Amino acid sequence: MAHHAEFGQWVPFPPEQVFLFFANPENLPRIMPPASQTRLEQLRLVPPEPPPGTSSVSAGNSLAGVSSEIVTSFRVAPFLPLRRIWIARITEFAWHRHFADIQVRGPFKSWTHRHELTPEVRDGVSGTMVRDRIEYEIGFGFLGAIAQALFVRRQMKKTFAYRQAVLETLLRQS
Repeated sequence: MAHHAEFGQWVPFPPEQVFLFFANPENLPRIMPPASQTRLEQLRLVPPEPPPGTSSVSAGNSLAGVSSEIVTSFRVAPFLPLRRIWIARITEFAWHRHFADIQVRGPFKSWTHRHELTPEVRDGVSGTMVRDRIEYEIGFGFLGAIAQALFVRRQMKKTFAYRQAVLETLLRQS
């Protein structure tokens, strides 16, 4: 059974800066809760095409364009020494607007994550609305349904709450 989750956050930074931050997989461990001990294991980067109207990519060496694969590992539970591998592949990349990834290997039966950025002014301040749209399947039938109800949804909310708590500070430093 497919599940959907959506998370949103406004930040007072331009879409170009926010996009460059998220499209650089080296920032991924920085936005994950420390208890997950997320780390990059391997990057197979395919540079994105240059933005329209330009002939080069200024930050292209560190950006994950379409077909890039990002291999991470994380702690399954903080009290267990077990680590799980997650391989994500970038499937879409539209400069300063969105990119999407799918799970190639990992804890879910399927996972599609679309990162969307929209310019938005709030109280006279120009910024960016960051929206994450996730569609996923856990698998494992009845056991997966129990895991969704007891653990998965709650863990996902905690992960994005952590990201929302640190994102503005990280963007200020970038």
